[in-house]
Amino acid sequence: QVQLVESGGGLVQPGGSLRLSCAASGSIFSINAMGWYRQAPGKERELVATITSGGSTNYAGSVKGRFAISRDNAKNTVYLQMNSLKPEDTAVYYCNADVRPYSGSYFLQARTYWGQGTQVTVSS
Repeated sequence: QVQLVESGGGLVQPGGSLRLSCAASGSIFSINAMGWYRQAPGKERELVATITSGGSTNYAGSVKGRFAISRDNAKNTVYLQMNSLKPEDTAVYYCNADVRPYSGSYFLQARTYWGQGTQVTVSS
């Protein structure tokens, strides 16, 4: 079993900052890409940022220059530093990871796992 647990969400004023964390745990052999997505009320889930195991990053245009994704491979953890937050950043933020798990001495097929989501609210 593999679990992803997010933390760090909350209420912040416009222009403020938050740092989200997402830790993967369980029977993990390797993790390739990790990422953050968000879903606002009444909208579809959208990409925020992704990062490969080698550190290459990709950002949605709406957050480029304000958000920074990073990861600690030793801790199987991905972070999202969010600066200059705007009310339109309000959403539930989800992390995901492309994980190759193992069971006993066998490697299992890689698949994408999701966290449970953490609420970010930007409001004065």
